[in-house]
Amino acid sequence: MPADSPRPPRVLGDVDSPASERANRSWWDAEADAYHVEHGTFIGSTTPGGEFVWGPERLRESDVRLLGDVAGRDVLEIGCGSAPCARWLAARGARVVGLDVSAGMLAHAVDAMRLDERRVPLVQAGAEQLPFADSSFDIACSSFGAIPFVADSARAMREVARVLRPGGRWVFATNHPMRWMFLDDPGPEGLVVRMSYFDRTPYSEADDDGVITYAEHHRTMGDRIREIVGAGLVLDDVVEPEWPDDLDQEWGQWSPLRGSHFPGTAVFVTHKPE
Repeated sequence: MPADSPRPPRVLGDVDSPASERANRSWWDAEADAYHVEHGTFIGSTTPGGEFVWGPERLRESDVRLLGDVAGRDVLEIGCGSAPCARWLAARGARVVGLDVSAGMLAHAVDAMRLDERRVPLVQAGAEQLPFADSSFDIACSSFGAIPFVADSARAMREVARVLRPGGRWVFATNHPMRWMFLDDPGPEGLVVRMSYFDRTPYSEADDDGVITYAEHHRTMGDRIREIVGAGLVLDDVVEPEWPDDLDQEWGQWSPLRGSHFPGTAVFVTHKPE
């Protein structure tokens, strides 16, 4: 390999795409109820017409408009969960399809849509094999819903590029790559570097029989950019939300303390060339 060539990510070990998708489908099926008890109000799952929040820092699409004008556009939300974002988009005139790997999460979406004037079609599928024809959508988006949980995120980028129409926009939020270096601790222990930023070994949990029950995958900032460019997409912006002064709610490892020192979320704004 030439000295100036980018180094590829390390092999992901034994958590391949089928194992990762199977584990995370089961995990989110089992955790769907508890997740919504804890976070449902924040993400707008019970708000009539939904809500679109890009991450724990409460960055709202209504304020930043990263997707542009959605009225009359065909939009795919990948990893929609209980679909508060998809419902919010539909309320603003978009023709939206919500996709998620978890039937448990989609069941919450069906319940939530009883609050709405418009229903959103829902599809159960993973992000690495999107069940849609080429050039089906004007916009695709994902608010923490899929990218951290797929083993082959480069393939997911290529799939998004395939289903987007020329000029279409793809915006996704995920854990900020810096987050990998720190423990999932919202307090002072979560400010101490414990792991290598360059270690791409996925975090996984297993049951007593060694079956993977949860998997989360790390990419560096450079990896993410190479995946985007390698899919034929153009990177327009990377938004690193700052923690707002009036938000005192902790969410897992996200907290006012950590948010005042480094970003916990990265939002990648891209488009498919004409």
